[in-house]
Amino acid sequence: MQIRVVQIWGFLLSVLGWIFVACTMAMEGWKITSIGGMGGSSIIKVAWYWSSLWRSCFTDSTAVSNCYDYPVLWSVEGHIQIVRGLLMAALTLGMLGFVLSLLGMECTFIGGKDRSKYKKIYAGGWCHIVNMYYSNFNPVKLFFCLHDLSSGLLSICGYAVYAQYVSVEYFNPDFSGLKYDLGTPLFLGWVGSAFHMTGGFFYLWSVCTPLCSREDT
Repeated sequence: MQIRVVQIWGFLLSVLGWIFVACTMAMEGWKITSIGGMGGSSIIKVAWYWSSLWRSCFTDSTAVSNCYDYPVLWSVEGHIQIVRGLLMAALTLGMLGFVLSLLGMECTFIGGKDRSKYKKIYAGGWCHIVNMYYSNFNPVKLFFCLHDLSSGLLSICGYAVYAQYVSVEYFNPDFSGLKYDLGTPLFLGWVGSAFHMTGGFFYLWSVCTPLCSREDT
């Protein structure tokens, strides 16, 4: 497969994954539970409790919600601070990766066509090699190639921390409070993280192919 095609697929997947992760930060219902339901021949009112990274809400059977916005950063529960930090770091790395990839992809010509400019872009860009005969590849350049992978791993860890916290309470027989289920944003975030990491692997693939060809010649 041509390097350009691999890089385009990597860019599209990483962008899609980044959008998914960004959307989950604004979505409601990271954890949700309901009380009440049907009982015999009479209807028992149902109420829902749900939380996001920014507030906790109660919705009654008439669809009226009462929400409590979380206070300043340092007053929030520790696991929420960790999740926020991991996801923000993931989004920041992903955004940096987008800029570097646009500069280094074969299908763009930002920065001119001069070979030396391409080498500089490659040295600070993603997993992209702009010249098949440029063999000065070192771990410093590889670091820049791992932005997508790092971003995907950070977001996966963020969702895992939140899911672990909810699961521990749910399966703890001694816990007397409300037991929540995992909400839609967590699963959407895991899918987005997978897309983000897959895009990173495509960028690595686009680098490895010309490097291996260079070593074989």
